[in-house]
Amino acid sequence: METCRCSTQIRNLTVKKHDGVILHNVSLDVHHGEILALIGRNGAGKTTLLKALLGRIPYTGSVVFSNARGEKIEKPRIGYVPQNLVFDRSTPVTVGDLLCANMGGFPVWLGHNKEQIARAERLLAQVGGSPSLLKKRIGSLSGGELQRVLLVFALEPKPDLLLLDEPVSAVDRKGIGAFYDLVTSMRAEHQMPIILVSHDLNHVEKYATRAALLDGTIVVSGTVNEVMKTPEVREAFGLKLTGGVRK
Repeated sequence: METCRCSTQIRNLTVKKHDGVILHNVSLDVHHGEILALIGRNGAGKTTLLKALLGRIPYTGSVVFSNARGEKIEKPRIGYVPQNLVFDRSTPVTVGDLLCANMGGFPVWLGHNKEQIARAERLLAQVGGSPSLLKKRIGSLSGGELQRVLLVFALEPKPDLLLLDEPVSAVDRKGIGAFYDLVTSMRAEHQMPIILVSHDLNHVEKYATRAALLDGTIVVSGTVNEVMKTPEVREAFGLKLTGGVRK
């Protein structure tokens, strides 16, 4: 099986919008096999940074993707699970249409073969989704169901880099565990680098390998343990530290 190895080097990334600066001189490295948690207050620029990495908004500075040999990857495959998705709820497209078209690259009206349907069912099962979801229209899905479908969409075909923007905000407790178990297994099996935006510091401490506090720029970064102990993080999240233990 092909093993994904894609590191990301961000240098002096700046995003300006409406005469204001959203991000200023962001420099950050995401290495092979890491789960980097991007944390910070609302409006700190976390989603903006992900959109810059996706090439959806203009920026200055540089973003370089490279393989295990240090060779530049010109067009990496980037999977993305957004926090919110705006679309026409009246669309007749079903989950099966969406996933099978993504796997096969064919228009939905050409139908789906049994192999595609079976694979879609297996992928949904991995994220705690029922096979019955395949027949549901996208517009009829609950928030948790939609997040599961978006994760499957992001993971097929297997990306070089996975971006997760508050991916479990609408997922139930059981789904959260299944989601993160899948993410950590993807990291372990494929050495896939993952950037995770999360406000839940318990999830960050349990699943991430490194963390970075963003507030317009990178305030502090390092191992999760190091970052969580910094006064900058404690101040940003209103935490108290008693005897070296976060409360």
